[in-house]
Amino acid sequence: MELRIFTEPQQGASYDQLLAVARCAEDAGYGAFFRSDHYLMMGDVSGEPGPTDAWTTLAGLARETSRIRLGTLMTAATFRLPGPLAITVAQVDQMSGGRVELGIGTGWYAEEHSAYGIPFPPLAERFDRLEEQLAVITGLWSTPAGERFDNDGRYYPVRDSPALPKPVQQSRPPILLGGTGPKRTPRLAARYADEFNLPFASVPDTAAQFDRVRAACVDIGRDPAGMVWSNALVLCCGRDDAEVARRAAAIGREPDELRANGLAGTPAEVLDTIGRYAEIGSERLYLQVLDLSDLEHLELVASEVMAKL
Repeated sequence: MELRIFTEPQQGASYDQLLAVARCAEDAGYGAFFRSDHYLMMGDVSGEPGPTDAWTTLAGLARETSRIRLGTLMTAATFRLPGPLAITVAQVDQMSGGRVELGIGTGWYAEEHSAYGIPFPPLAERFDRLEEQLAVITGLWSTPAGERFDNDGRYYPVRDSPALPKPVQQSRPPILLGGTGPKRTPRLAARYADEFNLPFASVPDTAAQFDRVRAACVDIGRDPAGMVWSNALVLCCGRDDAEVARRAAAIGREPDELRANGLAGTPAEVLDTIGRYAEIGSERLYLQVLDLSDLEHLELVASEVMAKL
């Protein structure tokens, strides 16, 4: 089981705070630093100093870290055109020396779209657009140097593209898809994803969705063993109950609720929860860290949980 750090900067974080977390995660031995791709806070927080752009952030971190992998859970397909997004990710991959991963989804948060003037089509159209974006992005990256790429799409037609620049990672940076949708999500994952991620889901719900994606892989002749399977869970770990309660209060949650729905408790409890996810095939956990000032939290999990996996 690989542990990765996952942040939600729209809740209130500067670039310098994110850099501190990324460097701490790298020094502590975590496999990756990921961030959400949102432009508006959620819940009862100010969101100050305001949103930071996901790929601008990752470009900066690419130059200020050396080992840790970097990516998004999840870039919204509504935010960017697929051609420019393919260029951006390829460039950040070059800037990082080949450490970038692209998590991408339909987009779901209507309010952030209206807050920043971003069109927000109905869900069916957002799925159609996501599918076409995946075809364009993967097509651009996989086109051999010196050849041209075309896409006869409804939303994103591409004509005579030189398909440049190329990412460092070949044939492409890993693509992450995820979510609970029972039909289109598994089909898209089977076709395009290198990793399937399920956020904030119970062990039984995770097992059921993993099975749907595995079945979709088999339907198109793909070996499900070639997919990486992962979860994202909110983290709240403490050496004792008092420390767990203090960290839960800092993020506005209750310890019992976090134990039931997240990755929470003492290191022993956290290890036990990780074991239950591992039993149903999860290979990576993205630890959602909501208090970005508490770097001791990351260090505790690294020394008392990660070291024992």
